[in-house]
Amino acid sequence: MRAWYPYPLFSIALFLMWLLLNQSVAPGAIVVGVFLSTLLAWVMVKLQPTQSRLRRLGLMAGFALAVAADIVRSNVAVAGIILRARRRPANTGFMTVDVDLENENALALLACILTATPGTAWLEYDRRQKSLLLHVLDIDNEDLWRRTVKRYEAGLKEILQ
Repeated sequence: MRAWYPYPLFSIALFLMWLLLNQSVAPGAIVVGVFLSTLLAWVMVKLQPTQSRLRRLGLMAGFALAVAADIVRSNVAVAGIILRARRRPANTGFMTVDVDLENENALALLACILTATPGTAWLEYDRRQKSLLLHVLDIDNEDLWRRTVKRYEAGLKEILQ
C-alpha cells in the first residue's frame, strides 16, 4: 500500500477536499480525485520535507498565547494608525533583522507568525547572511520589532529541534 500511497493520510485528505470542492460524487470526479491525490502525494515525496522534533511541549501553549496577544495588540495598533491617518500619516518602512534559525520548519513558522501579525510582512530571507527583510506599517520603534522577532526566534528554538 505504501508503494502507491507514500503519505496515505495526505492522499485521503486531498481526495476528500477534491470531492468537497467539486460538490459531486460522480464517477469522473472520483477518478480525477484519486489520480490527483496520488500524484500530489508523490510530489511530496520528491520535496522531502524536513522532519522536526517537538521538544518542550509545555512551552507551546505559552508561546501560542504570547503570539495571540501580540496579534491582538497589533490589530489595535493598526486600527489606531488607520483612524488617525489624516492627522498623522503612518511611518512605513523596511527593516532587516538578523535571525539565527537553522530549522526550516521554525523559519516557516516565524514567517507565518510575522505575516499573520497585522502591520508586518515577511518579504525576504537571505540564508547566507541570515538576514530577514520585513515591511512594517509603523516603523517608529525598530528596536521593539527586533526584540519581538528575537523573542519569537528564541521560543521557536526551544520548541522545535
